Amino acid sequence: MHLEVSNVYKQFDTRNGPLVALKDINLHVETGEFVCAVGASGSGKSTLLRLVAGLDSPTAGEITVDGAQVVGPGSDRGMVFQSYTLYPWMNVQQNAEFGLKLQGISKTERRQRASEYLDVVGLSKFARALPKELSGGMKQRVAIARALANQPKILLMDEPFGALDVQTKETMQLFLLDLWRRTGTTILMITHDVEEAVFLSQRIYVMTARPGRIQKEVLVDLTGDRTYDTKRKPQFQDYKHDIMDILRGKPDEALIA
Repeated sequence: MHLEVSNVYKQFDTRNGPLVALKDINLHVETGEFVCAVGASGSGKSTLLRLVAGLDSPTAGEITVDGAQVVGPGSDRGMVFQSYTLYPWMNVQQNAEFGLKLQGISKTERRQRASEYLDVVGLSKFARALPKELSGGMKQRVAIARALANQPKILLMDEPFGALDVQTKETMQLFLLDLWRRTGTTILMITHDVEEAVFLSQRIYVMTARPGRIQKEVLVDLTGDRTYDTKRKPQFQDYKHDIMDILRGKPDEALIA
Protein backbone atom coordinates (compact mmCIF):
# COMPACT_ATOMS: atom_id res chain seq x y z
CA MET A 1 0.00 0.00 0.00
CA HIS A 2 1.26 3.43 -0.91
CA LEU A 3 -0.68 6.60 -0.15
CA GLU A 4 0.66 9.73 -1.82
CA VAL A 5 -0.60 13.27 -1.28
CA SER A 6 1.04 15.51 -3.86
CA ASN A 7 0.97 19.32 -3.89
CA VAL A 8 -2.56 19.43 -2.49
CA TYR A 9 -4.25 22.80 -2.20
CA LYS A 10 -7.76 23.27 -0.82
CA GLN A 11 -9.78 26.46 -0.97
CA PHE A 12 -13.33 27.12 0.23
CA ASP A 13 -15.55 29.90 -1.04
CA THR A 14 -17.11 31.86 1.81
CA ARG A 15 -19.20 35.01 2.19
CA ASN A 16 -16.02 36.91 2.98
CA GLY A 17 -14.16 35.55 -0.02
CA PRO A 18 -11.85 32.59 -0.64
CA LEU A 19 -10.52 30.72 2.40
CA VAL A 20 -7.36 28.68 1.88
CA ALA A 21 -7.49 25.66 4.21
CA LEU A 22 -4.51 23.68 2.87
CA LYS A 23 -1.50 24.70 0.81
CA ASP A 24 1.35 22.67 -0.71
CA ILE A 25 0.57 19.49 1.22
CA ASN A 26 2.93 16.62 0.43
CA LEU A 27 2.98 13.43 2.47
CA HIS A 28 3.09 9.67 2.08
CA VAL A 29 2.13 6.58 4.08
CA GLU A 30 3.55 3.11 3.38
CA THR A 31 2.29 -0.39 4.08
CA GLY A 32 2.03 -1.18 7.78
CA GLU A 33 2.98 2.30 8.97
CA PHE A 34 1.27 4.23 11.75
CA VAL A 35 1.47 7.90 10.79
CA CYS A 36 -0.04 10.91 12.57
CA ALA A 37 -0.69 14.45 11.39
CA VAL A 38 -0.74 16.83 14.32
CA GLY A 39 -1.70 20.48 14.50
CA ALA A 40 -3.82 23.05 16.30
CA SER A 41 -7.39 23.94 15.39
CA GLY A 42 -7.48 25.62 12.01
CA SER A 43 -4.52 23.72 10.59
CA GLY A 44 -6.74 21.79 8.18
CA LYS A 45 -6.21 18.33 9.68
CA SER A 46 -9.80 17.18 9.28
CA THR A 47 -9.98 18.72 5.82
CA LEU A 48 -6.90 16.75 4.82
CA LEU A 49 -8.36 13.47 6.09
CA ARG A 50 -11.67 14.13 4.29
CA LEU A 51 -9.73 14.62 1.06
CA VAL A 52 -7.86 11.35 1.53
CA ALA A 53 -11.15 9.61 2.33
CA GLY A 54 -12.67 10.98 -0.86
CA LEU A 55 -15.40 12.86 1.01
CA ASP A 56 -14.23 16.09 -0.62
CA SER A 57 -11.96 16.99 -3.54
CA PRO A 58 -8.77 19.09 -3.56
CA THR A 59 -8.85 22.39 -5.40
CA ALA A 60 -5.47 21.46 -6.86
CA GLY A 61 -3.02 18.60 -6.48
CA GLU A 62 -3.53 14.86 -6.40
CA ILE A 63 -4.12 12.04 -3.92
CA THR A 64 -3.44 8.44 -4.93
CA VAL A 65 -3.62 5.01 -3.30
CA ASP A 66 -1.37 2.49 -5.02
CA GLY A 67 -1.24 4.77 -8.04
CA ALA A 68 -5.02 5.10 -8.41
CA GLN A 69 -6.34 8.64 -8.03
CA VAL A 70 -8.80 9.22 -5.18
CA VAL A 71 -12.00 10.60 -6.71
CA GLY A 72 -14.49 9.57 -4.03
CA PRO A 73 -15.03 7.21 -1.08
CA GLY A 74 -13.84 3.64 -1.53
CA SER A 75 -13.56 0.38 0.37
CA ASP A 76 -9.76 0.66 0.15
CA ARG A 77 -9.98 3.42 2.80
CA GLY A 78 -11.71 2.82 6.13
CA MET A 79 -12.79 5.83 8.18
CA VAL A 80 -13.20 6.23 11.94
CA PHE A 81 -14.59 9.55 13.17
CA GLN A 82 -14.39 11.25 16.57
CA SER A 83 -18.12 10.68 17.05
CA TYR A 84 -18.95 7.01 17.15
CA THR A 85 -21.36 7.12 14.16
CA LEU A 86 -23.13 3.95 15.29
CA TYR A 87 -26.77 3.38 14.40
CA PRO A 88 -28.62 3.33 17.74
CA TRP A 89 -31.35 0.95 16.53
CA MET A 90 -28.79 -1.65 15.40
CA ASN A 91 -26.96 -3.97 17.75
CA VAL A 92 -23.16 -4.28 17.75
CA GLN A 93 -23.14 -7.12 15.23
CA GLN A 94 -25.43 -5.26 12.83
CA ASN A 95 -23.36 -2.09 13.11
CA ALA A 96 -20.18 -4.02 12.36
CA GLU A 97 -21.82 -5.60 9.30
CA PHE A 98 -23.27 -2.38 7.91
CA GLY A 99 -20.48 -1.46 5.48
CA LEU A 100 -20.35 -5.00 4.16
CA LYS A 101 -24.10 -4.97 3.61
CA LEU A 102 -23.79 -1.79 1.51
CA GLN A 103 -21.23 -3.59 -0.64
CA GLY A 104 -23.67 -6.41 -1.30
CA ILE A 105 -21.69 -9.03 0.62
CA SER A 106 -23.75 -12.12 1.37
CA LYS A 107 -25.35 -12.41 4.79
CA THR A 108 -23.23 -15.41 5.73
CA GLU A 109 -19.92 -13.81 4.73
CA ARG A 110 -20.61 -10.45 6.32
CA ARG A 111 -21.67 -12.11 9.57
CA GLN A 112 -18.46 -14.14 9.60
CA ARG A 113 -16.17 -11.21 8.77
CA ALA A 114 -17.84 -8.83 11.23
CA SER A 115 -17.68 -11.48 13.95
CA GLU A 116 -13.98 -11.98 13.31
CA TYR A 117 -13.23 -8.29 13.80
CA LEU A 118 -15.48 -7.99 16.83
CA ASP A 119 -13.33 -10.74 18.29
CA VAL A 120 -10.19 -8.78 17.32
CA VAL A 121 -11.44 -5.72 19.24
CA GLY A 122 -12.63 -7.86 22.16
CA LEU A 123 -16.38 -7.33 21.81
CA SER A 124 -17.69 -10.73 20.74
CA LYS A 125 -19.66 -11.05 23.99
CA PHE A 126 -21.46 -7.78 23.24
CA ALA A 127 -22.59 -8.67 19.71
CA ARG A 128 -26.28 -8.40 20.65
CA ALA A 129 -25.92 -5.23 22.73
CA LEU A 130 -27.24 -1.86 21.55
CA PRO A 131 -24.91 1.17 21.43
CA LYS A 132 -26.68 2.75 24.42
CA GLU A 133 -25.51 -0.19 26.53
CA LEU A 134 -21.83 0.42 25.72
CA SER A 135 -19.21 2.76 27.16
CA GLY A 136 -17.58 5.39 24.97
CA GLY A 137 -14.46 3.30 24.47
CA MET A 138 -16.52 0.25 23.52
CA LYS A 139 -18.51 2.26 20.98
CA GLN A 140 -15.30 3.40 19.33
CA ARG A 141 -14.04 -0.18 19.22
CA VAL A 142 -17.23 -1.15 17.36
CA ALA A 143 -16.57 1.68 14.89
CA ILE A 144 -13.01 0.40 14.39
CA ALA A 145 -14.26 -3.18 13.89
CA ARG A 146 -16.79 -1.94 11.32
CA ALA A 147 -14.05 -0.13 9.39
CA LEU A 148 -11.65 -3.10 9.53
CA ALA A 149 -14.34 -5.56 8.44
CA ASN A 150 -14.18 -3.95 5.00
CA GLN A 151 -10.49 -4.94 4.92
CA PRO A 152 -9.27 -1.52 3.77
CA LYS A 153 -5.74 -0.85 2.58
CA ILE A 154 -5.50 2.04 5.05
CA LEU A 155 -7.45 3.05 8.14
CA LEU A 156 -8.12 6.80 8.44
CA MET A 157 -8.80 8.08 11.97
CA ASP A 158 -10.16 11.56 12.72
CA GLU A 159 -9.27 12.29 16.38
CA PRO A 160 -10.94 8.99 17.35
CA PHE A 161 -10.36 9.41 21.11
CA GLY A 162 -11.08 13.13 21.35
CA ALA A 163 -14.44 12.64 23.06
CA LEU A 164 -13.16 10.22 25.71
CA ASP A 165 -12.07 10.93 29.27
CA VAL A 166 -8.33 10.82 30.00
CA GLN A 167 -8.27 7.34 31.53
CA THR A 168 -10.37 5.77 28.75
CA LYS A 169 -8.31 7.61 26.15
CA GLU A 170 -5.07 6.09 27.46
CA THR A 171 -6.66 2.63 27.51
CA MET A 172 -7.81 3.08 23.89
CA GLN A 173 -4.35 4.24 22.82
CA LEU A 174 -2.82 1.02 24.14
CA PHE A 175 -5.63 -0.95 22.53
CA LEU A 176 -4.97 0.72 19.16
CA LEU A 177 -1.22 0.06 19.35
CA ASP A 178 -1.88 -3.60 20.12
CA LEU A 179 -4.41 -3.82 17.29
CA TRP A 180 -1.93 -2.25 14.87
CA ARG A 181 0.80 -4.71 15.86
CA ARG A 182 -1.50 -7.75 15.61
CA THR A 183 -3.21 -6.88 12.33
CA GLY A 184 -0.51 -4.95 10.46
CA THR A 185 -3.11 -2.36 9.52
CA THR A 186 -1.80 0.79 7.87
CA ILE A 187 -3.05 3.84 9.81
CA LEU A 188 -3.17 7.57 9.11
CA MET A 189 -4.53 9.43 12.12
CA ILE A 190 -5.02 13.12 12.81
CA THR A 191 -4.95 14.61 16.28
CA HIS A 192 -4.36 17.89 18.09
CA ASP A 193 -2.83 15.96 21.01
CA VAL A 194 0.95 16.00 20.58
CA GLU A 195 1.48 13.45 23.36
CA GLU A 196 -0.93 11.07 21.65
CA ALA A 197 0.82 11.49 18.30
CA VAL A 198 4.26 10.76 19.77
CA PHE A 199 2.97 7.76 21.72
CA LEU A 200 1.19 6.11 18.80
CA SER A 201 3.04 6.86 15.60
CA GLN A 202 6.20 5.99 13.76
CA ARG A 203 6.19 9.27 11.85
CA ILE A 204 4.51 12.62 12.51
CA TYR A 205 3.62 15.40 10.10
CA VAL A 206 3.50 18.67 12.02
CA MET A 207 1.01 21.12 10.47
CA THR A 208 0.93 24.90 10.77
CA ALA A 209 -2.17 27.02 11.29
CA ARG A 210 -4.27 28.26 8.37
CA PRO A 211 -3.42 27.84 5.66
CA GLY A 212 -2.44 24.36 6.73
CA ARG A 213 1.04 23.32 5.61
CA ILE A 214 3.46 20.56 6.55
CA GLN A 215 5.98 22.34 8.75
CA LYS A 216 8.06 19.29 9.64
CA GLU A 217 8.18 15.52 9.23
CA VAL A 218 9.38 13.82 12.41
CA LEU A 219 10.58 10.23 12.67
CA VAL A 220 9.62 8.86 16.10
CA ASP A 221 12.25 6.36 17.20
CA LEU A 222 11.41 5.36 20.76
CA THR A 223 13.31 2.48 22.33
CA GLY A 224 11.44 -0.48 23.81
CA ASP A 225 7.74 -1.32 23.85
CA ARG A 226 5.35 1.58 24.31
CA THR A 227 3.54 1.42 27.63
CA TYR A 228 2.11 3.89 30.14
CA ASP A 229 5.64 4.43 31.43
CA THR A 230 6.89 5.44 27.97
CA LYS A 231 5.32 8.87 28.39
CA ARG A 232 7.52 9.56 31.42
CA LYS A 233 10.82 8.85 29.65
CA PRO A 234 13.12 11.79 28.76
CA GLN A 235 13.28 10.72 25.11
CA PHE A 236 9.48 10.85 24.85
CA GLN A 237 9.34 14.25 26.53
CA ASP A 238 12.00 15.57 24.14
CA TYR A 239 9.85 14.66 21.14
CA LYS A 240 6.79 16.18 22.75
CA HIS A 241 8.46 19.46 23.73
CA ASP A 242 10.21 19.94 20.39
CA ILE A 243 6.99 19.41 18.43
CA MET A 244 5.18 21.79 20.75
CA ASP A 245 7.89 24.37 20.03
CA ILE A 246 7.26 24.01 16.29
CA LEU A 247 3.52 24.48 16.81
CA ARG A 248 4.25 27.61 18.84
CA GLY A 249 6.42 28.94 16.03
CA LYS A 250 9.76 28.50 17.79
CA PRO A 251 12.94 27.39 15.96
CA ASP A 252 13.21 23.64 15.52
CA GLU A 253 16.99 23.13 15.36
CA ALA A 254 16.88 20.87 18.42
CA LEU A 255 14.20 18.61 16.97
CA ILE A 256 14.98 14.93 16.91
CA ALA A 257 14.53 13.75 13.31
